[in-house]
Amino acid sequence: MAYTMTPTPAGPIGSQYCVCKVELSICGQNLLDRDVTSKSDPFCVLFMEVNGKWVELDRTETAVNNLNPAFAKKFIIDYHFEEVQKLKFALFDQDKSSTQLYEHDFLGEFSCTLGTIVSSKKMTRTLLLGNGKPAGKGMITIAAQELSDNRVITLSMAGRKLDKKDLFGKSDPFLEFHKPGDDGKWMLVHRTEVIKYTLDPVWKPFTVPLVSLCDGDMEKLIKVVCYDYDSDGGHDFIGEFQTSVARLCEAQDASPLELECINPKKQKKKKNYKNSGIIIVKSCKITRDYSFLDYILGGCQLMFTVGIDFTASNGNPQEPSSLHYINPLGTNEYLSAIWAVGQIIQDYDSDKMFPALGFGAQLPPDWKVSHEFAINFNPRNPFCSGVEGIVQAYSACLPHIRFYGPTNFSPIINHVARFAAQATQQESASQYFILLIITDGVISDMDETRHAVVQASKLPMSIIIVGVGNADFAAMEFLDGDSRVLHSYTGEEAVRDIVQFVPFRNFRNVPKETLAKAVLAELPQQVVQYFKHQNLPPINSEPA
Repeated sequence: MAYTMTPTPAGPIGSQYCVCKVELSICGQNLLDRDVTSKSDPFCVLFMEVNGKWVELDRTETAVNNLNPAFAKKFIIDYHFEEVQKLKFALFDQDKSSTQLYEHDFLGEFSCTLGTIVSSKKMTRTLLLGNGKPAGKGMITIAAQELSDNRVITLSMAGRKLDKKDLFGKSDPFLEFHKPGDDGKWMLVHRTEVIKYTLDPVWKPFTVPLVSLCDGDMEKLIKVVCYDYDSDGGHDFIGEFQTSVARLCEAQDASPLELECINPKKQKKKKNYKNSGIIIVKSCKITRDYSFLDYILGGCQLMFTVGIDFTASNGNPQEPSSLHYINPLGTNEYLSAIWAVGQIIQDYDSDKMFPALGFGAQLPPDWKVSHEFAINFNPRNPFCSGVEGIVQAYSACLPHIRFYGPTNFSPIINHVARFAAQATQQESASQYFILLIITDGVISDMDETRHAVVQASKLPMSIIIVGVGNADFAAMEFLDGDSRVLHSYTGEEAVRDIVQFVPFRNFRNVPKETLAKAVLAELPQQVVQYFKHQNLPPINSEPA
């Protein structure tokens, strides 16, 4: 996009980019009993099929000594309407503390697509063993809810003078939050941690989606139950009360809300019964947890720039062995990378004008080497119209430049960073910059590049590096801070990971969509992370 310092209204976003979050609640019924002296201790593992293989996405907590568990931990999945998302729910009896699934007894599994679950909203199905036969009378119930409401509620809870339940000590209290299900039964939403040996617990603040807690209805009744934890799973009931989020919101830091915890059986038996303790709502805050889509729909523009490596190690573009050689089909690895990334990002930019820069070549007429030149040879207007414009400018410039060196990244990174820094003056979530660098080899200015990346990490900017050819790309992996925090030569740390590196050779024989997904995998969270860090809501956002 042409770099302007005023927000540009976003064009319409096609529905194919609309990612909704879906929350799945899991219950088990009549599970197999694998333990000799007690009941099974089940947990559920969610897998998704990726390229023909099952990949673990998440797992629930373990329900101790329980053949009919209702798991508090929810599975939250991005729902892509345009994809077949195959899911598998596998239940295991926890035997050891190991994370390896083969260490635990298998209780059965169920497979289906996310689309099936969403269209059913709630489904109960038979669990199957590995041989396809039923796992006894074991059943699984999966309930789906779209998390389209992005409000979250943060609660800070405590207790006072709770009933003593342990013979030789105080209670070990925890809270459970329930909401009414469609079937009229209470459905578990959240379970706090256990606070040991106290009748006056203070639980850690916790945050849950508002739609999880009360379906987004502030007036809906919710039930809060207090238990005394027992390691055998037979938790002792202390008391309960019903309330609503609207009531909980009356709690302020200066004036906490106090609610009586009632045990109905004790209340009936004892005439002078008051309560089984007080549950204190120390604070209750409702905020919005904005997603990538919220920012895009709010009008944020993705500003795309391409940086292309024209160093001599690429080979003579006239010869088929060169990485810049355009084959009879009209493509090469550089063009494939530009198409894969560009055709997705261009939909998020209203005027589709993209700067395309080159580095590492000698330019006419004086043949001086440049590490930051417009490939359309128009330094005042380096913009190309759409991805097609970049491809045309690239093909046209090849015969007119001499490949040279060295491979310096920092000038192009600093070039884009200057515009990203100007965008921050608007103090709104209106622009985010993406630099795609396509290169064939080792970085010559590693210290300067590291420093440039660390400085850019403070800006609305991400860097995608696609490595073409068969060189050693260890230095690129180093810049991609997935495993460690990147440091500048001054010792300064990157405030966030903004580099995504992908070697093209891993994607030569797969559909082009696969490269796009891999290259853009981290981008949405990088965009959200930056704007959240700056406390910038989407431009057109509603208050919570």
